[in-house]
Amino acid sequence: MKAIVHIGLKPGVLDPQGRAIARSLVDLGFDEVSGARQGKVIEIDISGKNADQARESVTKMCEKLLANTVIESYRIDIEG
Repeated sequence: MKAIVHIGLKPGVLDPQGRAIARSLVDLGFDEVSGARQGKVIEIDISGKNADQARESVTKMCEKLLANTVIESYRIDIEG
């Protein structure tokens, strides 16, 4: 089974990398870009658990290590 964790900054938290990405895209001629937010994706292989147990375990991982919950939010997708 695989867990995919999407982590990004919470709304209202400044994202200088996202602003730099948006500016660069406009500079490259993509005038339709009005903003960008940068985040990360972590794929975790988990064995021996059903989907509910896997989600519970990955939630604990996010709360303890993977996400800075003060400024970041996360979403967990379970596959397989």
